[in-house]
Amino acid sequence: MKGPATLSSPLALNASPDSPLANRRHLGHSNAMVDPHGWGRLLTNPIRDMTKMTFAPLRGGLARATLLIGLTTALAAPLQANEDLPRGYYRLPEEGDVIGKVFTVEAEKEDTLIDIGHEYGIGYRAMVRANPDVSVWYPGEGTEVTIPGEFILPDAPREGIVINVAEMRLYYYPPAEDGESRIVETYPLGVGRQDWETPLGVTTITDKIKNPAWYPPESIRQEHAANGESLPSVVPAGPDNPLGTRKMRLGIPGYLIHGTNKPEGVGMRVSHGCVRMLPEDVETLFDQVSVGTQVRIINDSFKLGWSDGTLYVQAYPYLDDKQGTTIQRVTEALDQVDASIEGLDYPVDYARLREVVEVPGGMPVALEAPPKPEPAPEPAPHFYDQLELVVADTGPAEPSQG
Repeated sequence: MKGPATLSSPLALNASPDSPLANRRHLGHSNAMVDPHGWGRLLTNPIRDMTKMTFAPLRGGLARATLLIGLTTALAAPLQANEDLPRGYYRLPEEGDVIGKVFTVEAEKEDTLIDIGHEYGIGYRAMVRANPDVSVWYPGEGTEVTIPGEFILPDAPREGIVINVAEMRLYYYPPAEDGESRIVETYPLGVGRQDWETPLGVTTITDKIKNPAWYPPESIRQEHAANGESLPSVVPAGPDNPLGTRKMRLGIPGYLIHGTNKPEGVGMRVSHGCVRMLPEDVETLFDQVSVGTQVRIINDSFKLGWSDGTLYVQAYPYLDDKQGTTIQRVTEALDQVDASIEGLDYPVDYARLREVVEVPGGMPVALEAPPKPEPAPEPAPHFYDQLELVVADTGPAEPSQG
């Protein structure tokens, strides 16, 4: 994590005037930090050929209205050229650690919360946390839905692939040519469920296969058999294959990054330890990475980052109780914040920090304490008050000696 930014970071606005997202109506904004990044639809070509990219069509049920939140702030921020970027792509800030934005959209009649989340690259749990009072299966026509699309970059080297299992999110830092601005891509994930945790560590991609067959290991076949289900020794490529259309083998034996035939599980702990991606996302990533690409898997439920001189925190629920108690979590957060502001005259809002840690909502929150109010000026003394002071200072007349 870098120190506080002293200058605003020039960021690109990724929704061009021709984008289906460009004319969406602003429905509201959150208290989270505003970033002038926009959102584009998933483009079919990788970043190496940005000039040829075109937007994929929107789902009919998701052609809803939205606009950048905090429009005044966005217009005031310095921007680079208005270039089209795919959904989930962001320019790396030159100073700071925060990308994206939080905004709201309006649900249409046939929408589900899962569909809306996938439209904007957000997984199941993140959408439920951001919309606790909205029905998952029937939000209702006209319902305002929050898109928690703002992220603090993980505290890890910005190279290759970084997977944060606590966040259920993948970050990919593609290499850039000399003189080109760097990009980060981020995608929602499904990760290992309890007792089948996704392993942590640093590894590489060792193999890439399109339209893979699935050879379920004996442990998974026995698990299905115990539930009265029969799994074949080989599941061929096709719509019934849980690996989807792409798989990337990791250097950790038995573990993969792959697609899925059940996209509703992305954003949940549903796998046997592998990392699941939405079908369109895994195909986009597959086309960009090569064998040998580094993959760093972390479990970071508490992230700190700077943007425009403000410290932000982003917290997620622990995956299980083994990671510690709430008191331990708060104590560790205090230590990390104090280390981040060491040597700085930075007013931390510790009450807000504790609230974010105790009830993690998964969205960045500013930790800057509000300025102390100026003391009220003392009222000017009244004429009669001044007269009394003069009399008091003069004192009683001295007795005469004559």
